[in-house]
Amino acid sequence: MKVAVYCRKSLFTGKGESVENQIEMCRQYIKFSMVDIEVADEDIFVYEDEGYSAKDLKRPQFQQMMKDLDTYKFCYIVCYRLDRLSRNVSDFSGLIEKLNAKGVNLICIKEHFDTSSPMGKAMMYITSVFAQLERETIAERVRDNMHLLARTGRWLGGTPPTGYQGTEESEVIVDGKVKTSHKLVFSDDIETVKLMYNHFLETYSVSAVSKYLIAKKVRSKTTGKYFSVLGIRDILQNPVYCIADENAYDYFAENGSDICRNKELWNGGHGVSTYNKRNYSRSGAPRNSLDEWIVSIGKHEGIISGKEWVAIQKYFHNNSKEKIVNHSETGLLSGLIYCTKCGEKMFSKKHKATSDNFSYICSSKLKGGNTLCDCPNLTGRQTDDFLVDYIKGKLDDFDTFIPALENLKREYEKEINIDKIDKIKKKIETVKNEIDTLVSRLTDTALSRASISAIDKKIAKQTEYLHALEKELTEQNQTSENIDFDMEALIESVKSFKNLFDDLSICDKRQIIRLLIQKIEWDGADLHIFMYS
Repeated sequence: MKVAVYCRKSLFTGKGESVENQIEMCRQYIKFSMVDIEVADEDIFVYEDEGYSAKDLKRPQFQQMMKDLDTYKFCYIVCYRLDRLSRNVSDFSGLIEKLNAKGVNLICIKEHFDTSSPMGKAMMYITSVFAQLERETIAERVRDNMHLLARTGRWLGGTPPTGYQGTEESEVIVDGKVKTSHKLVFSDDIETVKLMYNHFLETYSVSAVSKYLIAKKVRSKTTGKYFSVLGIRDILQNPVYCIADENAYDYFAENGSDICRNKELWNGGHGVSTYNKRNYSRSGAPRNSLDEWIVSIGKHEGIISGKEWVAIQKYFHNNSKEKIVNHSETGLLSGLIYCTKCGEKMFSKKHKATSDNFSYICSSKLKGGNTLCDCPNLTGRQTDDFLVDYIKGKLDDFDTFIPALENLKREYEKEINIDKIDKIKKKIETVKNEIDTLVSRLTDTALSRASISAIDKKIAKQTEYLHALEKELTEQNQTSENIDFDMEALIESVKSFKNLFDDLSICDKRQIIRLLIQKIEWDGADLHIFMYS
């Protein structure tokens, strides 16, 4: 008889029962309390999710356990406590129905529940209702705390928006308690942000703003680099720069945002403050829809009128011309050619949206025009055809490529690290849960000023760590995607390159080219090809 043991813990902390302790207690229960059945040690299958909450069932080891139900034919699933499985009544009900259909009984050793008996099953449903109530109560307290923070206009810390720096601290009275209030103040970059808004209102083009700033040699005073198109767009959409006036109020009200201050207070004296703007439970922390935002009046100064800021947001919403386009979908050699004048990679760019004609242009020139790099473009089709003919000529002596291909295979296999990706995902989930816990702690009105300040700093530190982890995960995923192909099949394809190449997909053609070509350099007059040897 086979038994599954499931254990879960939301955070890597010293509080509560650790996953290891849960596993041991479940094993002891199986050995000493389930006396009517015999279970060998090798028939106990342990599944553990550490760093995952019970808000849903999207946990890797839990999902694996459910897949293994049919494979191993478990008779029981044993867990330490009911809320280790789920805090959602709907999820729990569906889980029990699925287990019943497969003849699997569930035992929770802490509450002494056993679904093999009618009373145990009924008590589990009742307990799951209270578990969901507890989760929803916590969520409500967090949202109430956001409202409280919004009414005071506090900034929660973290990396300040471009154009602002640090905080000015002052004391405020909240529910009779003295608490520390944070306030954004202008930095030197605020003049650059004003320049962005003013030029965009003249041109209504993010790329035009980027080229204008580069032509003026305007860089970020924080990083010393030119502002990217995506960075400029993000600044133009950030409500922190908007003046809290009547037009801003009407915009957020029309879009269903939760506004904390009465309309008469939106008199243009301060900037807009927003909470719950991003969804940190998803990779990349995308923006929530406006109807999920909590909006109020901040303590900081805004720089652009509500009327102008709203006009910009409506433009982005309605106008498809400002959508970010991936030009690298066209050419075979995008990202493989290097411009020797500026050292940047060259990417393909269509001449017109409806045209098949394209050119290779260096990323510096794409970003800032001839101001950054005046290297001539490469005709796309002609360059692709030239390289294909060049490779076909070299393949007459294919045996010379075998050692290089085998070496590439070894190098690529070293770069694939699925375990590393899983560890990063686990860390991300853990940090998100820690941030949620810290935010919920701010609801405690008995906290001292020092404690609140310490929690704010911890939230800021963990948020920065979260962003770093998400960036690392994106890079690892991109690496895996780039090298996730059948090397043996590609070697066979390379052997038949001359006959098969024209019939291959763009993706397969690119993979084969990257097997053979290390890089290509363009100096404005000649193309230099470097093959693996």
